[in-house]
Amino acid sequence: MADSIELARRLCLRPQARRPSSPSLPGRCRPRGRPGAPSLRVPRPPLSLWSLRCRALDSTRPVAVEGGLGDEEDEDEEGESYFAVTSSRLSRVDYLGESTKGDLNVRREHLDAFGGRNGKSTLHGPIEEIAWQEAREAESLLRELGIAVIFYSISIIFSLLMFGNWTLNLRSISVIGYDMDYTLIHYNVMAWEGRAYDYGMANLKGMGFPVDDLEFDPDLVIRGLIMDKDKGNLVKADRFGYIKRAMHGTQMLSTSAVSEIYGRELVDLRKESRWEFLNTLFSVSEAVMFMQMVDKLDQGLVPAELGPLDYKGLYNAVSRALFRAHVEGQLKSEIMAEPERFVEPDPELPLALLDQKEAGKRLLLITNSDYHYTNKMMNHAFNRFLPNDMAWRDLFEMVIVSARKPEFFQISHPLYEVVTNDGLMRPCFKANSGGLYSGGSAQMVEKSLDIHGDEILYVGDHIYTDVSQSKVHLRWRTALICRELEDEFDALIRSHVQKEQLITLIQQKEVVGDLFNQLRLALQRRTNSRPAQTLAATCMDDQELTESMQKLLIVMQRLDEKIAPMLESDGELFNKRKIIF
Repeated sequence: MADSIELARRLCLRPQARRPSSPSLPGRCRPRGRPGAPSLRVPRPPLSLWSLRCRALDSTRPVAVEGGLGDEEDEDEEGESYFAVTSSRLSRVDYLGESTKGDLNVRREHLDAFGGRNGKSTLHGPIEEIAWQEAREAESLLRELGIAVIFYSISIIFSLLMFGNWTLNLRSISVIGYDMDYTLIHYNVMAWEGRAYDYGMANLKGMGFPVDDLEFDPDLVIRGLIMDKDKGNLVKADRFGYIKRAMHGTQMLSTSAVSEIYGRELVDLRKESRWEFLNTLFSVSEAVMFMQMVDKLDQGLVPAELGPLDYKGLYNAVSRALFRAHVEGQLKSEIMAEPERFVEPDPELPLALLDQKEAGKRLLLITNSDYHYTNKMMNHAFNRFLPNDMAWRDLFEMVIVSARKPEFFQISHPLYEVVTNDGLMRPCFKANSGGLYSGGSAQMVEKSLDIHGDEILYVGDHIYTDVSQSKVHLRWRTALICRELEDEFDALIRSHVQKEQLITLIQQKEVVGDLFNQLRLALQRRTNSRPAQTLAATCMDDQELTESMQKLLIVMQRLDEKIAPMLESDGELFNKRKIIF
């Protein structure tokens, strides 16, 4: 009995006149013990941190719904309820899929009056300090209620952020193959894709599209996203294909809008007529063009003489404009003329490949680029960093240009040997070590080098063409070059201190929320003529429960106001548009 009295005393908020529990409410548990026993009501301390006053929650009457018809019905001679139900769909605070706002809340006017920032607050001091104290008290009270507290340490949570992958023992690898573009040669995305964008926009203008006021924005999209050509959206899907975030044109869509548009729809990349996956950095200019032109179409700025265009027709126009820029050779001719404008050289990369060669690995270069472009780019990026007058060709056991991946990994194309520096070719039927070839197939490479399957490691930047197909069809080991992860890792380092603070606040809210849930459960059970979880909770009276619940809700809602902007700023360190890879 003593522990019940102490628990009740600790949960009381201030000395005040008590209204007796209504005898007309069925199932209401009065903590009075057996008839004739002393009451559990105990003297209150003269001073208390909390001085909140609210009436007991009467669960036998309708609970008011903010913005709904219940507001007027929930008023009586004593005034409206301090609690209200709010749909969680109205909440913009979202962390770990949870939010305080929803189900049961302190009304905004009372939050402002008693615990908000604008009113005369009884929650003195920064919310971080209040939350720390409340979390500690909540832990203690949960233990007195006989309920275990699960409190994850920051070190455990941060260990979950470590990246993991399959192990690879390089002793089992005899051949390492490389793609060229964005793998051995890294381009300046702003320069390369910016010029592709310029050429594509010039072609669109020639078709009659209004593009004069548009500029290339490389931050608009990122590799790994998916274009919905039917709806004019750019979406991010999870591993199961459910769409988590979306952007229509250049505007982000709210969570509720995404749910309304896609619901339980799954992304199926096999439906190429609708979905376009951004596999590589070469997709950036195309996606930027499409999303900007969606805005133009929505604004009614696309000339009528271009015909009735839907989003799919608009995508086809953008795709044709960029295809012309590539096929006509405008872009590659400019890059070959001034490679220093577009290529970001890495002096360590040629030496790393030389180390691999000297360690006994046989190196391959397999690229879709033609011979002239490959030779020009590799000369520029490699030759000046190699020792002893070595050239890039000396690094590779075999070089294959115009490989036509992903078909290169699936079927066999005619094989040609490049026999002169000018690119003159002749047909051949067998590849030999040290040769330079065009076309062919992966099976031909395996046969020529007498290797197969997991003896080969292939390194590329294209998620589908390089990594997926070589693994699916040939069982090659694969490695994906994802330069975006460098920025992600830097962001993780920069956000370390803030993330610790954020996790601390979330932990505190979870403990406070756990106590709130237990108190609410106790009130719910006694309303239905059942005992609460423990004797201590059963013997608390209704007003003690509701006062404590109100205080805890105010703490959680103020924590939400602190957590939400911290999550916002933390996300902007990775991608300011919140559609991240």
